[in-house]
Amino acid sequence: MDLKEMTIEQLEERRAAIVTELDAPEADLDVLEAEARSIKEELETRKADAAKKAEIRASIAKGEGTVMQKFETAPAVKTDEEVRSSAEYCEAWKNYVMTGNDTECRTLLTTQVSGTVPIPVILESGVQTAWENDPIMSRVRRTFVRGNLKVAFELSADPAYEHTEGTTAPTEESLTLGVVELIPKNIKKWITISDEVVAMGGEEFVRYITDEITYQIVKKAAALGIADITGAGTQNGSSAIGVPQVVAAPELTTIAEAAAHLSDQASNVVIVMNRLTEVEFTKAYAAGNFAVDPFAGLPRIYTSALPAYNAASASNVYAIVGDLSALQYNFPEGDGIVLKYDDTTLAEKDLVKIVGRQYAAHKITRPGRLVNIVKPQAQTT
Repeated sequence: MDLKEMTIEQLEERRAAIVTELDAPEADLDVLEAEARSIKEELETRKADAAKKAEIRASIAKGEGTVMQKFETAPAVKTDEEVRSSAEYCEAWKNYVMTGNDTECRTLLTTQVSGTVPIPVILESGVQTAWENDPIMSRVRRTFVRGNLKVAFELSADPAYEHTEGTTAPTEESLTLGVVELIPKNIKKWITISDEVVAMGGEEFVRYITDEITYQIVKKAAALGIADITGAGTQNGSSAIGVPQVVAAPELTTIAEAAAHLSDQASNVVIVMNRLTEVEFTKAYAAGNFAVDPFAGLPRIYTSALPAYNAASASNVYAIVGDLSALQYNFPEGDGIVLKYDDTTLAEKDLVKIVGRQYAAHKITRPGRLVNIVKPQAQTT
């Protein structure tokens, strides 16, 4: 085998074998000596080459030598979500809100966007968190259908029949449907901010807007849904769903009586009331020697959209028992908040007005899932 083709290990093994072969009587000493010399030279040559390569590597690592050509790695293209998560986009979006010019936002985005430029991820997540953290809005049904939305519900229907083969066919089902139409309106909230707030960085500005405007819009949306329930008639109609009423004071069995009026389709049943109303039920609980849970084991949700029992007038709804998924909200433009900036109306006061709006429709679209509890008339003596 050619020495050039042999590995260092093979060369070392051959050199050791030569030492043994020299002791053999028939050994050709001249040939073995020449081969040993060649192996030594090959090993020294390879050792020198390895040392030179190590020296070159060390030199390159130190930045020495002549640069023949530079190769630059192209930066990775960010996704739109990564762009919208950046402080740079927050600043650009802030400028868009204040000027109405969205060129800076569109330049940063990696894909062409038709319509309104998307909001920063921090605001988007803040809006989603506001919807999800609200105890009422987190339980309602949300859809995103453009325009007006019509939702059908079963107004009346015959029951199913059991049919024995060969007997008279059952009567054809008589089904009557009602239709609830959800027509969107704007829910608005505006605030005034100082020039100091305007001067905040993009991310701080976005967080401020989320906290100040989104919370109030979500809270108002929840209150409007409560008003849909309390303002409903007691019977289903062709274009509206009714909500039965239980007329009773906060007593031990009031909640249980109201829950008994729910259909078997009501799941995730809760009690919605003012915090001060809960106190009245607790008093009944104590007066009954704590024998019966007045809340029937149901979770309580608190809202100031319902009056406290003592502040409510007779015939007013002071509590709701039911499954809040009976309420449907439709967001034709998505559930993001649209903002408009006005720096002229209150310019003399060094204040800026920011108007937030949410385009949404809301109504009860599922029957049998809600019951209103109404304050009774005062007893006369």
